Amino acid sequence: MSANAPTALIADDEPLLRRALARQLNEAWPELDIVAQARNGREAVDRFEALQPDVCFLDVHMPGLDGIDAARAIGRRAQVVFVTAYDRYAVQAFEQGAIDYLVKPVEPARLADTVARVQARLRADTPMADLAPLLQHLARQHLRWLRASVGNDVRLIAVEDIDYLRSDEKYTRVAWRGEGGRGGEALVRTPLKDLLVQLDPTQFVQVHRAVVVNLRAVSHVVRGENETARLHLRSRTDVLPVSRRYLHHFRPG
Repeated sequence: MSANAPTALIADDEPLLRRALARQLNEAWPELDIVAQARNGREAVDRFEALQPDVCFLDVHMPGLDGIDAARAIGRRAQVVFVTAYDRYAVQAFEQGAIDYLVKPVEPARLADTVARVQARLRADTPMADLAPLLQHLARQHLRWLRASVGNDVRLIAVEDIDYLRSDEKYTRVAWRGEGGRGGEALVRTPLKDLLVQLDPTQFVQVHRAVVVNLRAVSHVVRGENETARLHLRSRTDVLPVSRRYLHHFRPG
């Protein structure tokens, strides 16, 4: 690899997708030196500061510091390409031309277009555009409604009416409150993991491998043994488990 070869960083919390994008980039842009891969936004920022790559491929949704926050931290010091599973971001914002984006799964032809645009910017030494207004807009994009099955009916459920979500293999069970605050259950044909990344992280947190809770629905927390706990809800008798990994959400401030 030439000492002047352009360098890149890839950040994605899914190892398989990280490695797949690296392989695709090796084919589409053999001169590109992928100097770092990161598992989350915090790692991405740390490795950017250490290595100063020319291009950063950032997954929009990552745990902790997400791709948008990481892009804010990187600022105008690199060409940023967002990678997302949700093309609504593209429709709403990315095509403003200031930055580029890739929708998962990444298609070779689309990646080739992105590579050509980034190469042109690097050749022209085009400074990165000011992303602040766009990133502020993207940060507000959270899921507001779910289309869910209730028996043979399809209901539109406001996200704010959800108490919690529980994984059910490839689907997700939704515990929500309907008219008069009555509790109900519905089924969404989307895995919990894919829903979680669309929810406002200040309102919904994962508390167990299979459970995501609306913090507004929590009444109190009872600590258990071995760094676990159980969540009691305001309007339901259901008690939700909290595993050690997620107990930090409920430690006293």
